[in-house]
Amino acid sequence: MQKIKKGDQVVVLTGKDKGKSGVVLGMPSENRIVVEGINIARKHQKPMPMKGIAGGIVEKAMPIHVSNVALKNPITNKPDKVGFKILADGRKVRFFKSNNEVIDT
Repeated sequence: MQKIKKGDQVVVLTGKDKGKSGVVLGMPSENRIVVEGINIARKHQKPMPMKGIAGGIVEKAMPIHVSNVALKNPITNKPDKVGFKILADGRKVRFFKSNNEVIDT
């Protein structure tokens, strides 16, 4: 089980986008994530008429290391550390360490 999953709201802790928040779009590898609107790179794209892709300069969200982001606590609207615990029914869930609020339901 991972601390950050696809669809989570995260806050960037370091780098050029420090303080910005976004939703996790995907995880291309085990320790990197792609966040919506974070770490945007400009790429020169060749036109591909067969596929209907126009050429030009496109902006693309690039992966960022998971250690540079933290899960956003919706109650406090601040970044928070995540822990794991096992509930009485035997399920393993994530929780915020500041207020022991369970993330997964």
